[in-house]
Amino acid sequence: MPDSRQNIEISALASLSEAISKIAQNDGDFTTAIGALSLHRRNTPTTPVHCIYQMGLGVVAQGAKQVMLAGKPTYYRAGESLLTTVDLPVVSHVTQASAEQPFLGLMLVLDPQTVAQLAAVIPPAPTVREAQVTPLSVEPLDHALADALLRLVTLLAEPALIAHVAPLIQQEIIVRLLTGPYSSQLRQMATAGSPGQQIAKVVGWLKQNFTRQFTIDELAASAYMSPSTFRHHFRHVTGVSPLQFQKKLRLQEARQQMMNKNLDASSAALFVGYESASQFSREYSREFGESPWRDIRRLRAEGESGMP
Repeated sequence: MPDSRQNIEISALASLSEAISKIAQNDGDFTTAIGALSLHRRNTPTTPVHCIYQMGLGVVAQGAKQVMLAGKPTYYRAGESLLTTVDLPVVSHVTQASAEQPFLGLMLVLDPQTVAQLAAVIPPAPTVREAQVTPLSVEPLDHALADALLRLVTLLAEPALIAHVAPLIQQEIIVRLLTGPYSSQLRQMATAGSPGQQIAKVVGWLKQNFTRQFTIDELAASAYMSPSTFRHHFRHVTGVSPLQFQKKLRLQEARQQMMNKNLDASSAALFVGYESASQFSREYSREFGESPWRDIRRLRAEGESGMP
């Protein structure tokens, strides 16, 4: 039988699930009045979706999910959280959900500047273990963190207080992450001048400039590293090489342009920086499993049929 601590954590998870379901009443993704917080519900398992995970904390309150980075799967389920310490191109999908027991989750994007400021003044807990930098980490959701997240979700019912109270709860959540099992991962990305922070800066630059041409030497110099050291740290932090990272950003943006603005494949290729439409089509097919035309046609058909 569960001990008293387990009972408390089960109760906290049930309360969080209930709070999410009151807002996310239908299948879909829900932005909220708290800009960094989104809520998610799925009534059936979903097909894999290519997306960019920002630096943030994902939580599964009910159901289960898989996140694939560079071909390596990471699983997390009800009662677990997933921390991403840098923006990452991933493929994710819900693996456990039903109409009776829908997938319920949330994503809280973390502000890197706030993380760095708090990490500089809050000492880590003496029991926190050292860890290698990994782009994705999964840990059990403890009661205190679940309670803080619950208060953030329920705050949505008090819109007049959000601007004043939400930043305080968000800071509390970051403090708990910095003093809990995620401490080493988060601190290695937040420490000024650390390899993790330098790579995070390059990732931020790439997100804003993915259409531009660059050399590895230029990126390495901006991170104050030799090219070989830079390649090693970049792959270790993001799971892919700099060129692969740029390619994923380009292909995902091209896909969005074709879906949302009805661009044809050639126009989308030029828009995201490709000089060769045929190269774009080949790389698109390798990334998404179908030619641009077939992929967009399928996505539109799924959208019209209401599929997640």
